[in-house]
Amino acid sequence: MTLTDQHIKIRQALPTDLPVVVDLLERTGLHTSSVTLDEGCTYWIADLDGRPAGCIGLEQGQGASLIRSTAVLPAMRSRGLGRALVLSALTHASLRGDRIVYLFSSEAGDYWKRYGFVPAEVGEIEAALPHAPQVVSGLTRGWIQQEQVWKHTLFQPQAQPPREPAT
Repeated sequence: MTLTDQHIKIRQALPTDLPVVVDLLERTGLHTSSVTLDEGCTYWIADLDGRPAGCIGLEQGQGASLIRSTAVLPAMRSRGLGRALVLSALTHASLRGDRIVYLFSSEAGDYWKRYGFVPAEVGEIEAALPHAPQVVSGLTRGWIQQEQVWKHTLFQPQAQPPREPAT
C-alpha cells in the first residue's frame, strides 16, 4: 500500500488526547513521566486511516521551544509520518516567533541532522527553557548531563532599513 492510498491527518492534540499520546510513547519505548498537555505544551497526533500512529510535542518558552516525544509506531514508519510531525512542530515554532528549537536525542542524531539540527550544550537549553517540563525533569532526575542536546536556528527575516522619503 502506498502513502497515497492512505488517509493521513495531522491534528493538534486536545487535553482529552493525553492517554493517546502516552499510549503512543509507551508503545515506542519513550518516557512519559513529564508529558503534559498543559499551557505551554502543544502536541500533534498523526492519524493514519483514522488511527493514532505517531505524535510529537513542543514545549514553548520565550523565543525558544523544545521538541520532545517524537514517536511513530514501528509498523507505520517509513511512510512520511515522522517528517510531517517534525515539520508541523517546526512550523508552529516559527509562527510563534521562536528563534531556536532544541531537543534531546542521544540515539537519533543523524535523523535530526536532516532537519538542520546541530549539537548544542546542555547549559544552552537550561538557560533558554528553564521551565520546560522535560528540562525540569532532566534537572531534578539527574539525566540531563548524559543527554545530547540539539538545536535548530529558525529563519528570522532581516529587518528592512527604513526607506527615505521620495523627494
